[in-house]
Amino acid sequence: MTSLIDVIFLLLLFFMLTSTFSKFAEVELTAGGAGQGAETTNVPPLFLQLGEDVLVLNGETVAMQALEASLTDAVSEGEAQPVLVSLRDGVTAQRLTDLLVVLRAVPGLRVTVLGAA
Repeated sequence: MTSLIDVIFLLLLFFMLTSTFSKFAEVELTAGGAGQGAETTNVPPLFLQLGEDVLVLNGETVAMQALEASLTDAVSEGEAQPVLVSLRDGVTAQRLTDLLVVLRAVPGLRVTVLGAA
């Protein structure tokens, strides 16, 4: 006969593994295909550096909450605004996802995340 503590442990393990404690959001990512040429545009790109606790837009430190307003002011009318995102050491996937959610809320952006060399 199985002891009661073993049954309780198995039930606890089952419920912990099948429960979801946080809500996940979807972030669309598009990968560049092989052989795609670079588009020529007259709009200069915005450069965004993402660190563990700092966010720098074109050399100026901004808060994550104020980023949407800063980008809305910087977006030019008519053409897609390219945004280059550079990741500093120690950036977590959650921090990058939070940034991509903010960038998705601004219309007219074309976001490119630069990979590590």
